[in-house]
Amino acid sequence: MDDKTYWTQRYEAGSTGWNIGYPSTPIKEFADQLTDKNQRILIPGAGNAYEAEYLIENGFENIHVLDVSEIPLNELKNRNPRFPENQILHEDFFTHTGTYDLILEQTFFCSLVPTDENRSRYFEQMHRLLKPDGILAGLSVRFSLDRRYGKTALWWQ
Repeated sequence: MDDKTYWTQRYEAGSTGWNIGYPSTPIKEFADQLTDKNQRILIPGAGNAYEAEYLIENGFENIHVLDVSEIPLNELKNRNPRFPENQILHEDFFTHTGTYDLILEQTFFCSLVPTDENRSRYFEQMHRLLKPDGILAGLSVRFSLDRRYGKTALWWQ
């Protein structure tokens, strides 16, 4: 099953145990330290994009959210009808183009199948998307992918 189908099915089934309904404390505290409200920000694997809402509420405007499933992106649009349509990206992260001052991600890295190839692709794509002085900031968690892949695979030890 491809990623788009997998994640869309998870949203359709309401199998989104990671969804806390607000920006996580570490992401919020990081965002509170940002001073350049004009920087170009990407949130890949954005899901419901509560981080984007928080940034907008705090004066940031150049925020781009990207997800492979349309369902959470539509939820973001419903909650924030004034969010710029051209900054809501229904795309595959690995084929996305653009350059960003900041890439802010919550658990996107750990949502990928944990293979050396995927890890390499992730960092290569991040490198392409970040401006030379850009920052990649993220939050990852340790969890098992048993149900998705029939084996235990943990990202962090």
